[in-house]
Amino acid sequence: MKETHCLYIDARNSGISGDIFLASLLELTPNSEKILNQLRTLPQFLSGVSKFEINLLKTERMGLIVNRLDVKIKEKKNHRSAHVLRESLEAFLNSVPISAEAKHYAKKVLLSLINAEASVHGKNIEALHLHELSSIDTLLDITGVALTLDDLNLFENEVQIYCSTLPLGGGIVKTAHGMLPVPAPATVKIIENSGLRVEGGPIDSELVTPTGAALLANLKPKFKDHLPRMRIEKIGQGCGQKKFQEFLNVLRLYHGIMEKSNLEHPEFARLKNYIEEIAELETDVDDITGEILGNFIKIMEKENILDIQVIPALTKKNRPSHVIKILCKPDNVFDIIEKMIEELGTLGVRFHIIERVCIDRTIRPYNILINETQFQVRHKISFVETKNGKKTINMKPEYEDLKKISNTTKIPIKKLQRLLSRQVSDEDFLNEP
Repeated sequence: MKETHCLYIDARNSGISGDIFLASLLELTPNSEKILNQLRTLPQFLSGVSKFEINLLKTERMGLIVNRLDVKIKEKKNHRSAHVLRESLEAFLNSVPISAEAKHYAKKVLLSLINAEASVHGKNIEALHLHELSSIDTLLDITGVALTLDDLNLFENEVQIYCSTLPLGGGIVKTAHGMLPVPAPATVKIIENSGLRVEGGPIDSELVTPTGAALLANLKPKFKDHLPRMRIEKIGQGCGQKKFQEFLNVLRLYHGIMEKSNLEHPEFARLKNYIEEIAELETDVDDITGEILGNFIKIMEKENILDIQVIPALTKKNRPSHVIKILCKPDNVFDIIEKMIEELGTLGVRFHIIERVCIDRTIRPYNILINETQFQVRHKISFVETKNGKKTINMKPEYEDLKKISNTTKIPIKKLQRLLSRQVSDEDFLNEP
């Protein structure tokens, strides 16, 4: 099997801001002091900064020793134009050894922030003056993250980046424009259409800043609420300035190696886009009747499940039993488990997150003639995308439609299936859906 580098961003107990992300990343590299020295030159590229000190400290959070970025800044200007920030970023990036990919990333992050502010305030970029985001602190976060990611070779094509659900916090935040609801408008704008999975809470404080959102969104991470299958080589843990009573506020980064399955082989490249995560739930029952099992299946048909199987088995005491397996989306796991416990009285339910290949399907109606009367039968057509277009894999008539026709014509369903196979030609079967 081939191997690829992987970064998993576990933000469930922190949210994300620029300083938390940078503090966590710096723990993953042996070159943290070299990167900090490069960042200490930033005031050369942005006027109005009289004091700029950066140090990486170890601090304690709820018994954990984690990284914290200690930054001391004095600036004469409390707002700068977007043009000034872009020029300063460009000049700094040209002064340090950095890959083209990392440079492009840093510019995209700043542009995301500028566009979000412009959109929120209804101004064009040329007329935009930033307040909090115009600080050298913003450039520190952007360039620091870009340099560290580059040092870790995380801009290479084969690298996989994943991120958990992002808690946004709640309440209100004080800004140059007054008291605003959390998440801040610029943060919302950046998250919009980013593909990031977010949720409110769990505390009333700003957990995702505009800079943190822009840094994360431009990495385009895939969503995973659990660690992917990987060999962990290093864990980076960082915190911000805020301390909370019952919220850890520590970002955890897992850096390691993933094994690529055979689906990554060029022969199976067309199936890559059909890989999805699902949950498999399983329990054993040996003390319920067939009627309860049947009723449970009917209940499950109304829930958000993908499939259900009931498999006869024997227990260690040779009692007849049943293994119940359910497939569902990961988001629905605990709702389904609760139903299984309530309806079956089972003491426990096993579950794990797995990957599957699930190809496309569509429904197409076909008309068939029976005793000079025309009936419509929907067919489920499965297909895959290939470089030559769509390739049909299978075509199957919907049972419910056949059942209705059978009730009307008194023709057995088995015979209707034979009639259909004669009337729906191979040409229909092979046509693109």
